[in-house]
Amino acid sequence: MTTDMSDELLPVDDQVAALKRAIEAVVLVAHDPVAPEILAQLLEQPVVLIEQWCDALRSEYAAQERGFELARVAGGYRFQTHPDQTPYVERFVLHDQKARLSGAALETLAIIAYKQPISRAQVASIRGVDPDGVIRTLQARGYIDEVGRDHGPGQAILFGTTPQFLEKLGLDSLDDLPPIAEFIPDADVVEQLEHGLRVRPADVDVPEPVNDDGDGAS
Repeated sequence: MTTDMSDELLPVDDQVAALKRAIEAVVLVAHDPVAPEILAQLLEQPVVLIEQWCDALRSEYAAQERGFELARVAGGYRFQTHPDQTPYVERFVLHDQKARLSGAALETLAIIAYKQPISRAQVASIRGVDPDGVIRTLQARGYIDEVGRDHGPGQAILFGTTPQFLEKLGLDSLDDLPPIAEFIPDADVVEQLEHGLRVRPADVDVPEPVNDDGDGAS
């Protein structure tokens, strides 16, 4: 958006309001998150101002309790539904959803996300099964991709997550992944689980000896 003479005659507040409207329009029609550098080029404004205006828009939407928000995702900005509307959105999306990731695919994706860069063999050693089919599925969906080669013998292909992975999870970077320790039970919990699964001799019913003489004698 090029600033013309009529724009320059507007009060500063009106100019800023017009630029913020332009940000809304661009982000609304964009398929992927729009980087602040792109918005800066389009609006011919400094990146720091673009980020300030985007933060202001986010605050305005929050104050108005809108059903959507302007989120910083994968290094850019996009509109997405507000988290407290998740039950309604899930009901709508899942009503006609046909292709959800399997449990095996989600498990493999989590391993790659937290352990990347990682090879097929390393994924297999963690999961205990051949991951080739699942890895192909994740690549086809655009969640992972080849990111390099191992320096060891064979130079195995290494996999990592993609910007689309960040976008789908609503993350700005991999640093925003929750610490993996949050998903690992404490040692006390593991001990209690193991204790509960142990079979004690007193808990086992021992059948009475059976007389196999066939004469009915006791």
